Amino acid sequence: GQCLDMAFESRSDISTEEYLKMIALKTGALIRSGLEIGALLAGGDATTVEAFRQFGSYLGRAFQVRDDFLGIWGDETTIGKAAGNDIRRRKKSFPVVIAFSQAHGQARDDLMRIYQKEELDEGDVLRVLAVLEEVGAREQAQRVTEAGAAAALTALDSIPLPPWARTEAEELVAYLAWREY
Repeated sequence: GQCLDMAFESRSDISTEEYLKMIALKTGALIRSGLEIGALLAGGDATTVEAFRQFGSYLGRAFQVRDDFLGIWGDETTIGKAAGNDIRRRKKSFPVVIAFSQAHGQARDDLMRIYQKEELDEGDVLRVLAVLEEVGAREQAQRVTEAGAAAALTALDSIPLPPWARTEAEELVAYLAWREY
């Protein structure tokens, strides 16, 4: 996952599917393995281990896409870094990947020019934000986060969980997928 992430730095043709695969192999793998190992150590059967593996995989997706969202649109006072910071760093986060894959004409040309620069100025950041708005990247990222969060909880439907454990899982999903920092 990390190798793919680094390779994406020099590419502008990353599909959303490639990006989601990369985060599944990176953030998703980290969260998924923790939950899968926990289920194994607790003596879970194959169905339980698989349910927690899927839960972790979808939760990792929701977490990372939300993190990417906050790196662009997060509140400075809450997240502790400047809004648009990931744009300034020319990071190919999920919203930017959406923009590269869906922008056309002048918007696409502007993205290509801006992401080839060594340093971005405020005008560049504002233009990228405008392109993100034009293609609906904010809304698309939110939909992917929502879908990942819902799929994570659905993955646990195949196993019997006591009510307290289901509540804990729901609270964990809400915390990671809808955090503001």
